[in-house]
Amino acid sequence: MARWTGEWLPGTGEGRPDVDSRWPGEKFGLPESGVGSAASGGARLLGLIVDLVVAALVTAIFLHPSLQDPAAMQNFNLWSGGVWAVLSVISAGFFGFTPGMAVVGVRVARLDGAALVGPLRALVRAVLTFVIIPAAVRNADGRSWLDRLTGTVVIRMR
Repeated sequence: MARWTGEWLPGTGEGRPDVDSRWPGEKFGLPESGVGSAASGGARLLGLIVDLVVAALVTAIFLHPSLQDPAAMQNFNLWSGGVWAVLSVISAGFFGFTPGMAVVGVRVARLDGAALVGPLRALVRAVLTFVIIPAAVRNADGRSWLDRLTGTVVIRMR
């Protein structure tokens, strides 16, 4: 099998020291639990939901959502998506977390140890999150496709 499947498919990377680990993130030097450990999928999803709600609330300040008017709701949803993207790219790129991530106590960290995720990596993360599938498929370390592509990991802050 191709090398990348050793990390994603069960039973394909057995016996390799770089694949076998006792807890998510161990091979990256992350602790088993507590601050700095790999974040759970539930925390990541809840953070995304909070971010989407915040984006909708900010959009509602400027555009009135009308549930009976499909065209108005389509416009509202388009603007909410744009607000979410800007919010995600700026906050994750420069601070390492979005408002939703801060609420649930997780942040994005680069594997190379750099202090900032950076706007380009944050933009790639936002685009792939928008597509959904790359953000939903995770490996044994709790890293999604977007984490692997951007060289990041989502860790706990508390």
